[in-house]
Amino acid sequence: MRKENEESRRVKKLVDEIERDFERRRSERKALESAWLLALHFVAGNQYTDVNLAGEVEEECGGFCWQERRVFNCIAPTLETRQAKLKRMRKKLKIYPFSDEESDRKVAKLASDILKNVSERIRLDEIVERGVNWSETCGTAFYFISWNDEGGRQLARSDEGGVYEGEVEVEVVSPFEIYPDSLGVEGLEDQRSVIRARAVLVKDIEEAYGVKLAGRDSDEFGILPAVTPSQGGRGGGAVLHDAELLIERYTLPDLEHVEGKLEIVAGGKLLYEGRLPFANREHGKRGYPFVKQVCLRQAGAFFGSSVVDRLIPLQRSYNAVRNRKQECLNRLSMGVIAVEDGSVDAEELVSDGLRPGKVLVYRQGSEPPKMLDPGSVPSEYEKEEERLLEEFVLVSGTGEALNQRTYSSGITSATGLQLLIDQEAARLAVVAGNIGESMREIARHILRLYREFAGEKRLLRVTGEGKKVKISYFCASDVSADDILFEEGEETNSLTRRNLVFELLEKGLLSDGDGKVPTYVKNEILDEIGYGALERVEDLTSLHRHRAQEENLSKGKLVVKEYDDDDVHILEHTRYLLSEEAKNEGVILSHIGEHRKKKEERNGTRG
Repeated sequence: MRKENEESRRVKKLVDEIERDFERRRSERKALESAWLLALHFVAGNQYTDVNLAGEVEEECGGFCWQERRVFNCIAPTLETRQAKLKRMRKKLKIYPFSDEESDRKVAKLASDILKNVSERIRLDEIVERGVNWSETCGTAFYFISWNDEGGRQLARSDEGGVYEGEVEVEVVSPFEIYPDSLGVEGLEDQRSVIRARAVLVKDIEEAYGVKLAGRDSDEFGILPAVTPSQGGRGGGAVLHDAELLIERYTLPDLEHVEGKLEIVAGGKLLYEGRLPFANREHGKRGYPFVKQVCLRQAGAFFGSSVVDRLIPLQRSYNAVRNRKQECLNRLSMGVIAVEDGSVDAEELVSDGLRPGKVLVYRQGSEPPKMLDPGSVPSEYEKEEERLLEEFVLVSGTGEALNQRTYSSGITSATGLQLLIDQEAARLAVVAGNIGESMREIARHILRLYREFAGEKRLLRVTGEGKKVKISYFCASDVSADDILFEEGEETNSLTRRNLVFELLEKGLLSDGDGKVPTYVKNEILDEIGYGALERVEDLTSLHRHRAQEENLSKGKLVVKEYDDDDVHILEHTRYLLSEEAKNEGVILSHIGEHRKKKEERNGTRG
């Protein structure tokens, strides 16, 4: 009984400490949350809002009743243009072996197949697009990479349920859910601990942890209590009923906890306490199951800044200019009437104005109503409007090269236009690089999870040669994320890169000793310039190469087939013998001799 009481007090103390830690981080991050909410309001078109002294987003008070308060949203299309360009600039993730050794090439090929299978299954491109949307709007986005034990094929079934092989899952996490230990530490892995807090239905909590909680109302960002419209929230359907705030605190390994800690609390109860769930760092170490992606990095800050923060002042000025301009147009079209006091029925004149055909009766001896000179729309409005639009382009980096100014400047050649396009792309190169780095880190997490949970024998199905489905088996020990290299070059659809490839071809740098371009080099070129689908139309070289590579690893007797391409086989077998991994040297040498003999026989037959 004493031990139970001590454990109960320890758990209560731990829960209180985690909740206090969460409130501390939440209080420190309040100003950032207000900025993110303000950015969301402006993107959605609710642009007459601001952050008050209490740090809450509220609607601004209007001026005179006749003043225009329309919204001319330039931020939303600007973000759409940026995201479209970033999608076009997104690099095709390629994996290369760490060396020319056969084992490294095999590891790289397996890693490529795994990532291709996972990307198609979970629609990774769509997930990254949602993450880019968050990072472009709020400055930062996160990806939660986990292993679902109930995913994949069902291997067996018991009374308690099915047994599955498990699968990787990737989830986009908004910055509202992540609370770092220190806002002044830039790197995610440099944080001592990280809290993820979000609203979860009590039904889902009970199914996952077996604990029944009371539940209450929560908003979509997991901030309790629910934000009401009067407090600046978006209101309406944003409230989640019968939910609790689920607090997950991840702590990196230290001397006391060599595998780190994961503590989960909800509704004042401890739901889980144990080590970090995944060995997702180098050399099998455990770390955070998150990947951070920022739009624009800030020195000495954990969260990044977004382009929306820079566009909000421009949007306010643009709305003001357009509305004042509209008021001038209203005066021109409606006019301003001057009326002598008591000369006409003022209420009737206010309600009807001076409509065409109106019979106006005014007091005898008084001045009839007349229209005042409204003047004209000042030209400064037009100039300021154009200046603000140009500043939108300057700040956001979304200039269009192919516009009227391009042609009026005399640039009509394809090379000149492409240089302009590349210059505009350079404005987004930093953001595109951040996205590419996050995708590479996601790939590393996926491969490390497969190494941890794939098991002894796992089926892998990918699209192979000629769009045919290729099925193979692998075990967890075959997977590695540390012995491979990820591509970090330009985007594959860059015209500049294609022109460089064509120049290399013209200068003969890609030809062999006979002045011909080998077939496998042609395939690599087609794949490099984005036409990889054409490389398999009439070519069998890649199939012969794969067959020769399989023969290199075979332990049985090697037989030269009638349909073998002797040149390709001799090249692949020789490359294998020159590597440090060649084990069956005698067998391969004998097999090469058979290929040469067969080649001489075929050449003699042709002669």
